[in-house]
Amino acid sequence: MPSKEIITEWFKSLQDSICKELELEDGSGKFEEDKWTREEGGGGRTRILQNGAVIEKGGVNFSAVHGEAPDFITKENPVSKKEKFTFYAAGVSIVIHPVNPMVPIIHMNVRYFEMSNGVWWFGGGIDLTPHYADEEDAVFFHTSLKTACGKHNSSFYPDFKKWADDYFFITHRKETRGIGGIFFDKLTRSPAHNKQQLFSFIQEIGSSFAPVYTALMNKNKNKSYTEENKKWQLLRRGRYVEFNLVYDKGTKFGLETNGRIESILMSLPQTAGWQYNYLPLPNSPEEKTLSLLKKGINWV
Repeated sequence: MPSKEIITEWFKSLQDSICKELELEDGSGKFEEDKWTREEGGGGRTRILQNGAVIEKGGVNFSAVHGEAPDFITKENPVSKKEKFTFYAAGVSIVIHPVNPMVPIIHMNVRYFEMSNGVWWFGGGIDLTPHYADEEDAVFFHTSLKTACGKHNSSFYPDFKKWADDYFFITHRKETRGIGGIFFDKLTRSPAHNKQQLFSFIQEIGSSFAPVYTALMNKNKNKSYTEENKKWQLLRRGRYVEFNLVYDKGTKFGLETNGRIESILMSLPQTAGWQYNYLPLPNSPEEKTLSLLKKGINWV
């Protein structure tokens, strides 16, 4: 069965390969690396690309942290009060904010967690947040995810798609963050899957990121746009910020484990906007996009 060391090394290689593919498709931007250490144990490599030809701001982060398990973890995983358990968490987290509003925002996270009492699991997800919903892109994206999931379990895509619809939901706006994807957490040993099989699934999802997103970049990066399109982009980024600061579990985990704040908040765009009581024009592309920000759409 794969050890935490093997899993961690693979996450590092995933970060390397994704950065290379994104730089190649962007054409001019380069990732800058910022290595950091965590006082309680561990650290990571934050890589940020800013002001590229296609990517305005993008982060591809690797982290591996460890130490005494915080109270919120032991509450979720009952352990003896007489014992102190340690935890280990590693993963790769990605958020890309493009220049062109016709190119979608994308997020992916793949992670591994274990405790010294033997508890372990995998988690993660990938979702697409278009400023302008394009049904062809949505079908391509979801078909790619369904294919990747289907190589491991036929129930993964429908189950994890529903999980994503529920998770990436801005409750106070009553709208989804984007057109969804997949989300899963605490995948552990079961009669259907052992640790190696679940790690293979994580590898499948992680490896699918670059070919899927670079295809969307290439398809949309040269499309024309107006100043009004850019203003709408800022409003959609504002929704993205709201979700990440209010609901995102990764953000909360980083803050509650004394993570590095610059790396935790790398998911936020350089600029975003909020306009009081904005209402799109009837039959506009903006209105169409809002109509598709809901749960339960069967894209494939």
